[in-house]
Amino acid sequence: MKVILVTGGAGFIGSNFIKYFLKRNKNYIVVNMDKLTYAGNLNNLKELESSPRYHFVKGDICNNELVNYVLKKYRPCYIINFAAESHVDRSIDHPFTAADTNIIGTLTLLEGARFIWSKPGTAGNRFIQISTDEVYGSINNDTDYFTEESSLMPNSPYSASKAGADLLVRAFSKTYGVPAIITRSCNNYGPYQNIEKFIPTCITHALQDKPIPIYGDGENKREWIHVLDHCTGIIRALFYGKPGEIYNIGSGEEISNIELAKHILKYLNKPESALKMVSDRPGHDRRYAMNSYKARSNLNWSCKYSFSDGLKETIQWYKSNRSWRE
Repeated sequence: MKVILVTGGAGFIGSNFIKYFLKRNKNYIVVNMDKLTYAGNLNNLKELESSPRYHFVKGDICNNELVNYVLKKYRPCYIINFAAESHVDRSIDHPFTAADTNIIGTLTLLEGARFIWSKPGTAGNRFIQISTDEVYGSINNDTDYFTEESSLMPNSPYSASKAGADLLVRAFSKTYGVPAIITRSCNNYGPYQNIEKFIPTCITHALQDKPIPIYGDGENKREWIHVLDHCTGIIRALFYGKPGEIYNIGSGEEISNIELAKHILKYLNKPESALKMVSDRPGHDRRYAMNSYKARSNLNWSCKYSFSDGLKETIQWYKSNRSWRE
């Protein structure tokens, strides 16, 4: 069986990916390496604990010795790097933490992959860097879109550290020939997302009849994709993507923060008076929107979830999984 190393696999996107991937690819073993910070939750993967095709390693991707040990022991042909400090507010308060994980951690994985894959028989191996549309910065109108060729203009410590990681991936691809691909996704939503994120915050606060904080005027727009549509895009990039390339993975469905919160309140039969406008955060990007034509045409990928249906399903999941969210 082939081995795939997933870093950050106990987090929201990573855990959804592992379950989705193993269910559809029977000839693979997944090794999940995760530091288990606030965002990592092994309960997300409880159903796989007894599976012979799933192995868990607790550890930090910044730990060079451990990373090299894992690579030598399991000899993965694919590495997918989900591991990241991904909360913007936390990165504003603790920029060094974001830089350590997102930049140094990525560098450690790249260096390990460079050496372990320097031997014959590794031509089909792939390193997938999971990135974000936030590296492009902010769009201040309602018409433009980011393409893979757009300049990197990050505005938060989180997005700056992710942009730095992307540039390292590019450099290792160009300089050392590491077969690396970068995917950049828009905002994800779905089951198992940490309740600090916007949609889970809105849902959990509404369920508890607590005020829902909305930054600034609430008109900041985001493009949203269901996590399983994102996972499908990653798998298409893994198997059909071209090393050295970047692929935007977006749904094309945008909505402002305040309108999204109102949709959630309406679905839960809660009053809009629950919305609480709070001071805007520093460097708050106004709008994200991506052109994902390259992934759709070159990878034969498309979204299966409409935002309306996916959001309803997500709300229902949080309602039905009170013990998880608490």
